[in-house]
Amino acid sequence: MIIVLVILGVILLLILMTISLYNRLVKLRNSREQAFADVDVQLKQRHDMIPQLVEAVKGYMQYERGVLNEITEARANAMKASTINDKIVAENRLSTALDGLKVAVEAYPDLKASQNFLDLQNEISDIENKIAAARRFFNSSTKELNVATEVFPSNIIATLFNFKREPMFELGDQRAAAEQPPKIQF
Repeated sequence: MIIVLVILGVILLLILMTISLYNRLVKLRNSREQAFADVDVQLKQRHDMIPQLVEAVKGYMQYERGVLNEITEARANAMKASTINDKIVAENRLSTALDGLKVAVEAYPDLKASQNFLDLQNEISDIENKIAAARRFFNSSTKELNVATEVFPSNIIATLFNFKREPMFELGDQRAAAEQPPKIQF
């Protein structure tokens, strides 16, 4: 009789532990999705500002249509992306295209002095900073979920219920540029 109670107690303990681990994984996955929703809000603001930026630049940049077309196409692809992973890839491409615009703008001193362009550039800079902060929070949530899916014993529950390692929202092609020290010119 005591053996049966011990076995039932162990089984009950295992069931409670499984439920607890499963619920923790669900909370972590939902936290990651909420963190990406925060990133998505900032990305939407950036998408809304890009047409204004392109229009402001068009009049000055007659020979840089390729850059403007790349930005427009990258924005359209970013807005079409439906999954978190697709959005990460599309947004990295858009960020790279916007970097190309920054390089092209250097050749147009009148454009850099335009108040409309300066205002837009400041707004976009502000949004980019907010996106960076939201990405950090998203990556923190992703890391927490990834750790939980890989450590024992929650990795067993994660495998049973199809929780898997999720990708971070990394800089992609921008990583090399971000690792370079800033150039200061006078």
